[in-house]
Amino acid sequence: MSAARPLTTLRTIAVIAALPVLLTACGYGSKSTADGQKTAVAAGAKKLSADEVKIGYFPNLTHATALVGVQEGLFQKELGGTTIKTSTFNAGPSEIEALNAGSIDIGWIGPSPAINGYTKSGGKNLRIIGGSASGGVKLVINPKKIKSLQDVKGKKIATPQLGNTQDVAFLNWIADQGWKVDAQSGKGDVSVVRTDNKITPDAYKSGSIDGAWVPEPTASKLVAEGAKVLLDESSLWPDKKFVITNIIVSQKFLKEHPDVVEAVLRGSVKTNGWINANPEKAKASANAALDKLSGKALPADVIDPAWKSITFLDDPLASTLNTEAEHAVKAGLLEKPDLKGIYDLTPLNKVLKTEGKGEIGDAGLGTR
Repeated sequence: MSAARPLTTLRTIAVIAALPVLLTACGYGSKSTADGQKTAVAAGAKKLSADEVKIGYFPNLTHATALVGVQEGLFQKELGGTTIKTSTFNAGPSEIEALNAGSIDIGWIGPSPAINGYTKSGGKNLRIIGGSASGGVKLVINPKKIKSLQDVKGKKIATPQLGNTQDVAFLNWIADQGWKVDAQSGKGDVSVVRTDNKITPDAYKSGSIDGAWVPEPTASKLVAEGAKVLLDESSLWPDKKFVITNIIVSQKFLKEHPDVVEAVLRGSVKTNGWINANPEKAKASANAALDKLSGKALPADVIDPAWKSITFLDDPLASTLNTEAEHAVKAGLLEKPDLKGIYDLTPLNKVLKTEGKGEIGDAGLGTR
């Protein structure tokens, strides 16, 4: 397996540094913390091959599989006497650094940091081992200024960060309209304004932006402030599905503790099943977890529409990750990466088989 080719300009290097931040501030009301929380283990429960497994995720709705799985004890049930130590992040780079340093073993993370972490290490530090969520990204606008998709031309639209997943998606959509924008500066037929999701609602209220291409729950927060949804990104993808959150694992941990990895995946599959069978209970569980982690639960007018727009699933949607990488290349933000080997879905497919579910493919990007 080869790494992405070396970047050729300082401009591109700066952009790639931004690429990992898929959801840097997607957790409305969230704060970055490596909390070190440990879950309670039932007396007499049998340990697997590791005493503990260190799991990382963001305090976001798009990471609800992890939020709910920990909150409801569904992961711990599968792990028996092996303790879970949780750490939360609100930026992709810090989670990748934690994985590289051994501070976490398994993480929930978005496609851009997974791609960047894999290619920068020459394919040696991580594997994507499962899916978690799809969707939850929208173009929301000021209805007084924008009435149609064509009206977006000439307006100021926010994205979370230069080169992040939503930024790349918006730049690709702009190109599909036949409009021109300089990816680095954001200037052109549309003004792309890179704005931290934490301050995007205030930017919208002040009138400094006319809309935003953002993930949930930021999109629903803007709608609560009077914005309207003009486009749901899922409508641009086959079957209306595209990866927003994956599960990654340290290759070292996968090699040394395959039974623990399999147990976490089994917990993830069962959590996704419970979420989909009990959406209202799961939404309340996720919000309770957010309240614990960030000190602020999401209000109903934000969490209700946000929750409905996210699909929780086991499939990592490998072909869409590859397409997202192609979009970044097309925008001039990334040199073509070699993603062969980024997936190892063997443990997941083993779990799915025992659950009576069909095998999931890796779009030719697997280890075998």
